[in-house]
Amino acid sequence: MSGEVILVVLIIIGLIGRSPIISTAACILLIVKLISLDRFLPAIERRGLEIGLLCLTFSVLVPFASGRIQTKEIIGALTSWPGWIALIGGAIATYVNGKGLEMLKFDPQLIVGLVIGSILGIVFFRGIPVGPLMAAGITAILYKLLSLLSDRIS
Repeated sequence: MSGEVILVVLIIIGLIGRSPIISTAACILLIVKLISLDRFLPAIERRGLEIGLLCLTFSVLVPFASGRIQTKEIIGALTSWPGWIALIGGAIATYVNGKGLEMLKFDPQLIVGLVIGSILGIVFFRGIPVGPLMAAGITAILYKLLSLLSDRIS
């Protein structure tokens, strides 16, 4: 199947699944291909994640920039048990992302499964694709757990 056909299928899946993010991304990539701007695809692939994370970080930091979150609220969040849980969660997430990056470097063809799994998660579970690193990190954890279980069973 050609790239264009796959993108059209993704547009249809996005429309059926009411996922404007998938539909929009597939439409933009299809336009890039159809107007012969294929030379930009490697740059989009290489920098797209960084640009997406930058936009996500912008949206998360807007309450700080707009003044809706004050210093006393920051201190309150960092001295409460939910705040500490959030700190631990953030640290664990970055660790898991690092393990995901290691796994992708070791086995880069896993990206196909991660992409398809992310699409399924977006369409059927209303998930939000925040990046392949977390998906790869979760995959690395699941892989390690299944390896340990299979070693015990054998």
